[in-house]
Amino acid sequence: MDLLWVLYSMLTVCMAINLEAPGSHSMFTCEPITLRMCQGLSYNTTFMPNLLNHYDQQTAALAMEPFHPMVNLECSTEIRPFLCALYAPVCTEYGRVTLPCRHLCQRAKSDCYKLMDMFGVSWPDEMECNRFPECDESYPRAIDLLPHSDGTEETPSPVQRDYGFWCPRELKIEPDMGYSFMGVRDCSPPCPNMYFRKDELIFARYFIGVISIVCLSATLFTFLTFLIDVGRFRYPERPIIFYAVCYMMVSLVFFLGFLLEERVSCNSASPGRFRASTVTQGSHNKACTLLFMTLYFFTMAGSVWWVILTITWFLAAVPKWGSEAIEKKALLFHAVAWGVPGALTITLMAMNKIEGDSMSGVCFVGLYDLMALRWFLLVPLALDVVVGVVLLLAGVAALNRVRMEIPLEKENQDKLVKFMIRIAVFSVLYLVPLLTVIGCYLYEQSHRSVWETTWVQERCREYHIPCPFQVEQTSRPDIALFLIKYLMMLVVGIPSVFWVGSKKTCFEWASFFNGHRKKDRAVHESRQVLQEPDFTQLLLRDANTPVVRKSRGTSTQGTSTHASSTHLAMLDEPPSASTSRASSFHGSLHRSRDGRYTACSYRGVEERVPQGSTLRLNDSLQHCALNRLDSQSRHGSLQRLESQSRHSSMRDLSITAQAIQSSPGNGIHRVVEEDATKA
Repeated sequence: MDLLWVLYSMLTVCMAINLEAPGSHSMFTCEPITLRMCQGLSYNTTFMPNLLNHYDQQTAALAMEPFHPMVNLECSTEIRPFLCALYAPVCTEYGRVTLPCRHLCQRAKSDCYKLMDMFGVSWPDEMECNRFPECDESYPRAIDLLPHSDGTEETPSPVQRDYGFWCPRELKIEPDMGYSFMGVRDCSPPCPNMYFRKDELIFARYFIGVISIVCLSATLFTFLTFLIDVGRFRYPERPIIFYAVCYMMVSLVFFLGFLLEERVSCNSASPGRFRASTVTQGSHNKACTLLFMTLYFFTMAGSVWWVILTITWFLAAVPKWGSEAIEKKALLFHAVAWGVPGALTITLMAMNKIEGDSMSGVCFVGLYDLMALRWFLLVPLALDVVVGVVLLLAGVAALNRVRMEIPLEKENQDKLVKFMIRIAVFSVLYLVPLLTVIGCYLYEQSHRSVWETTWVQERCREYHIPCPFQVEQTSRPDIALFLIKYLMMLVVGIPSVFWVGSKKTCFEWASFFNGHRKKDRAVHESRQVLQEPDFTQLLLRDANTPVVRKSRGTSTQGTSTHASSTHLAMLDEPPSASTSRASSFHGSLHRSRDGRYTACSYRGVEERVPQGSTLRLNDSLQHCALNRLDSQSRHGSLQRLESQSRHSSMRDLSITAQAIQSSPGNGIHRVVEEDATKA
């Protein structure tokens, strides 16, 4: 029966004491009773935390205040011993925790129930009588006051109990805000960082600020180079630009965190409410939420864009897709690259997993929550690395097989080798920092519990919380580990500069600063300017008036002809006394498919006409004039030609024809007689 009673007592103790973290232990020594209500009893030492989870006597005194009227009015002789048994239990010398008897609780409750109802005090649930052992003895019992146990001569040992982590009063947060720290709700880590000294945090903040500026400059240079010549970076290398944009935003967030210091990542202290500065958690802080959304979204998007880059290289190397074929999948690439990080970001916000980082000044995930670190950082990044490396190796193997099996010219062989080297260098420069970040996360999540236990052990007396017991290992994190992690998180965006860095980039920037706009070669090779005179002014002009050339737009056809690439020129010379010279002019118009009229052949070269070819030239010029007048009349200039060319053009054309027939070797300046005949 004694054994059963002991087991029953132990079970009751476990029910009465709230064990928040059974994996850790605390050791307490006896301390003098300072509670005024419990002084003068048969014992004068107690231990904290007590049976109601008050971690110091000051907190216990505040919790006992509602019962002061019942004690002062002496509603029951059992009320004071019963309350002190819970709020200031006796400290035994051989490790046994004792509880008050159930009959003691029942007598105190029945005697003081009416008075408690009069003062509006309810009986707490943790003080229900059925939670205590079935016995009828006063408190403390005689066995509790013995200096050592019967039949043992061992040195008494302090009380050892299992409590786990208790949230200090200074770190408690208002309920319903979703805060959590070391498994305890409504609790937040201290700010600044709980692991490092103030001078270490200052050095780390400036270190992160400098690295963020360097990475921001590098990625911004890559993006601006793309804007200068958009057509230069096509698929399969276009994802490098979006990759650079993602890490440009990551660097910008870290730079803003450097400027903001701890104003966003930490909650301000409230000394009047005994509240210390704590780490911001959840989405109630809008600035912290915005920093988290930007940083996490673009971090994940940058890794996804690297995977897409390896996919495009794989498609170009293995199935031999062209740039146009890969570009047709651009919409799918963008949907995946922006959609997956967006879904992860929204999920984290819904789970309220946002945490402030007092070291860098930003807000991120997985800084104190190991579950979020594993599933929202380690798993996505590791999956990206595995998929990207597999596709990258497959693409490089295919390119190497092409180089070895297919005979190519030496120049093409060199270009292929250089391209493979660039892919390898870029991939190494990306993978090494990313793998280092993953390694830091793995090391951090494996040692986090040891770091937290060490911190509790060092600060438990300052915070008046239970100190850990049976600590097998203590360790503090090295500041270098965190500096390497932040360095690699930012440096991972710099490899984009090595891809765009070349002599061509230097020439483009030089042209940009000199004010020269780079022309699109593909467009200007197929679209050449056609300059031609107004035919009406040509026919009606005075002999000594120079021709005014006008631009009639550009050809929109896919191929250029001799007529569209030759400039029309009219060179007039004054008549000579000994010989008449003129610049030859041959022209014809043809109607294009879209209904426009363009010149088919113009030449402005000075030619000598042989004497025997005057009739042939006369016929040719007459035919050209007929075509020209016919084209102009279709555009609405027939009335103008009829009113003016009868007086001037007819005379000029007849003189020109006579000059051709009478003067061998003269150039052709005017349009021939058929112009007048048509008019």
